[in-house]
Amino acid sequence: MKSWRTRIGVGLAVGAAAVAIPLTASTAFAAPPPGDGWVPVGAERYPSKAECEAKELPMAQANGYHEVWCDDSDPIMAVYNR
Repeated sequence: MKSWRTRIGVGLAVGAAAVAIPLTASTAFAAPPPGDGWVPVGAERYPSKAECEAKELPMAQANGYHEVWCDDSDPIMAVYNR
């Protein structure tokens, strides 16, 4: 038979884990582009945010925009221009 001290310790550890796990497990959400004036122009799969922005910049400039921002919170990145 386990002692009460052991049972209380185990109970407190389980209770702390039951509270900590939901607090640390959050869902991912898409971050909005920084600042105002951004126009969503599509989405594409890129290996990195830097590559996305580098490859999208010439197309943005050809359409009259001067900045590109890629949302890297998903594998298929939303692309914004301004």
